[in-house]
Amino acid sequence: MTAEIAEQRKKLSAAEIGAIAHLYRGEVYRSTLWRTRLDTTTNWAVVTLGIALSIAFSSPAASPLPLILVGVLIFFFLMLEARRYRYFNVWRARCRWMEVHFYAPMLHDGDLHMEDGWQKVLAEDYLYPMHHVSIWVALGRRIRRNYLWILLIQSAAYIGKLVVHPEPLTSASQFIDRAAIGPLDGKYVIGLGVAYCLTWGAASLWSWRDDKNRAMKRPVRTSMG
Repeated sequence: MTAEIAEQRKKLSAAEIGAIAHLYRGEVYRSTLWRTRLDTTTNWAVVTLGIALSIAFSSPAASPLPLILVGVLIFFFLMLEARRYRYFNVWRARCRWMEVHFYAPMLHDGDLHMEDGWQKVLAEDYLYPMHHVSIWVALGRRIRRNYLWILLIQSAAYIGKLVVHPEPLTSASQFIDRAAIGPLDGKYVIGLGVAYCLTWGAASLWSWRDDKNRAMKRPVRTSMG
C-alpha cells in the first residue's frame, strides 16, 4: 500500500467527526433558509397573479390588460428565484454529498471509506466555491417545478377573458379584435403571447435535456450539482 493510499485511508478523530457533524448542520440550515426564500418568490408570483385575475374579472367591461402586465412581474420573480436557486443548490448538494459519503457508510458498515476521495471533492468545493448550475438551468428547473403552472393559469385566464367578456364570442375575428391594446393590433398581441409561452416552454425543455445529459455523464449518481 502506497503512502498516498494510506493517507487517504486515515481515520478521522472524534473531534474531526464532530466538526463535520457541525458543518453538516450548518449546511442544512443554509439550505433550509434558502429553500424558504424560494417559496417566498413563488408566493409573490401567485399573489400578483391572483390580484390580476381579480381586476380582470371584476366586471365584464374590465380590461384583460392586467393579465398581460402581470407577466412582467412573474418573469421578474422567476429571474429572482432562479438566482436564489443557484445558491440553494450549492448548500443542498453539499448536504447530500455528506449524507451519501459520510453518514450513510458510517451507518451501514461503520467505515467512512476515506479512500473514495469524497472528502477532497468537498474540500475543493469550499476552497473554490462556484455555482453548480447555470442561470439557464436554474430558470428551467424553476419553470418545471412551479412556474409552468402559473403560466398555464395566466394563459387560460387571459383566453377565457377574451372569450366570455364583455359577451361570449361569435367569431374568431372578434377574438383578435378584443386582444388589441391601444394602437397595437390584436394579432401582434396574440403573437407576442405565443412567443412568451414558447420561450418558457423551450427553457423548461432545454433544462430538462441538460439535466438528463449531466446525469448520464456523472460517474456516480451522487455527484455534486
